[in-house]
Amino acid sequence: MKFLDQCKIFVRSGDGGAGAVSFRREKFIPYGGPDGGDGGKGGDVVLEAAEGLNTLIDFRYKQHFKAETGGHGMGQNRHGANGDDLILKAPVGTQVLDEDKETVLADLTRAGQRVILARGGNGGFGNAHFKGPVNQAPRRANPGLEGQERWVWLRLKLIADAGLVGLPNAGKSTLLRAVSAATPKVAAYPFTTLHPHLGVIDLGEGARFVLADIPGLIEGAAEGAGLGVRFLGHVERCAVLVHLIDATAESPTKAYRVVRREIEAYGFGLADKPEIVALNKIDALTPAEANRKRSALSRAIGKPVRLLSGVSLEGVRELTIEVAQQVQASRPAAKAEIRTQDWIP
Repeated sequence: MKFLDQCKIFVRSGDGGAGAVSFRREKFIPYGGPDGGDGGKGGDVVLEAAEGLNTLIDFRYKQHFKAETGGHGMGQNRHGANGDDLILKAPVGTQVLDEDKETVLADLTRAGQRVILARGGNGGFGNAHFKGPVNQAPRRANPGLEGQERWVWLRLKLIADAGLVGLPNAGKSTLLRAVSAATPKVAAYPFTTLHPHLGVIDLGEGARFVLADIPGLIEGAAEGAGLGVRFLGHVERCAVLVHLIDATAESPTKAYRVVRREIEAYGFGLADKPEIVALNKIDALTPAEANRKRSALSRAIGKPVRLLSGVSLEGVRELTIEVAQQVQASRPAAKAEIRTQDWIP
């Protein structure tokens, strides 16, 4: 399945049905009076967060969606049928943005959450609604109200507890393969990861978390170099970032600072998140070389540095336990009640 994390769609709710102009005519019943029924309400366009989806590819080839029109009123005071709502399914973590692509209208972070993108028009009144002691035979009825229409952007930000960041070929995909059942592509050239991958790490009851692997950043990513920073949105929701650095690189300190500059340029509070720094690929170094590079990097950045290898698994379990502890500490004791439906004005 192809990965698509943002798209623009057009939605239109259903028009309300028109009211009816009708008069009761039955044999032996004079002066039957008006009996035109009201029109039905038009259907809403609803976006629902659904489990089992991790891409917006369903909106790639169809971008226009319209709900059903309400039925017209009929004689004998019969009410028109309400139009069926159109329910669109999107992955958990989908944000709804206005046409300006900046204003966030809704954020679906829980499975089952719903938001009404366009509310259907109300049905018109039939002539039975207008009868009274003065006007006993009205010959007027209201048309139904028109539905609403709008363009909106859908942007997916994957729900993950921790995120892997680093330069291309830092070993992020190899680490994700080692600790989960995920199977991202691994190869000996840059940018083998072209879209985010998720993996579930299970360390026992109460110690399960989701780890996200995003494409590598390079210098100038904030200005669009390489794959840019568009995929950093997928780690915005993470509780902790795991910054992997290739221990075989000429200057691990420079590699660290390149990625940190791009994260800071991206903004959205990403640079303020807790960070675990780790030198990867130590299986290619002697223990003395690995410790020397760790000490130099730790002094340069003022943070502790872990040693690990996604191939030999050295230090991997210790790292995952530390990440699990950070994630557990960030989770609230009591979750707020989920609002199942909101209306976008």
